[in-house]
Amino acid sequence: MATKLPERDIEFLQEKEFNYELIEFPGGLYLIINDFPFPPAYSPRTAKTLIVVPVGYPDSGLDMIFTSPDVKLTDDHWPQSSEAHVIHNELTWQQWSRHYIWRPGIDNIRTFITAMKQELEKGK
Repeated sequence: MATKLPERDIEFLQEKEFNYELIEFPGGLYLIINDFPFPPAYSPRTAKTLIVVPVGYPDSGLDMIFTSPDVKLTDDHWPQSSEAHVIHNELTWQQWSRHYIWRPGIDNIRTFITAMKQELEKGK
């Protein structure tokens, strides 16, 4: 079972000064980034953001993000494919259905968060 992140991921999270926590669960780890910043097109501008790190990571890829509280566009519409809610770690999270083609041996937390930020910058 994945009980910790690779050192390069920890170094990235610390370099970016993310306030984060790791919670082990039977399928891997929950990486929760507190006060993750969202671009101006969204409200609120920060939210707790969950990334599910599966057993087998980094060969097994990261996929979607989840937020709490709900994050909407500033016009009060739901961002594209983000209306669903799921339970992780006994909490309800807004599910952002964004899927990435994972490249084992190349991708990691840094590349995933970079891709996620690029997607969020589209403001939709």
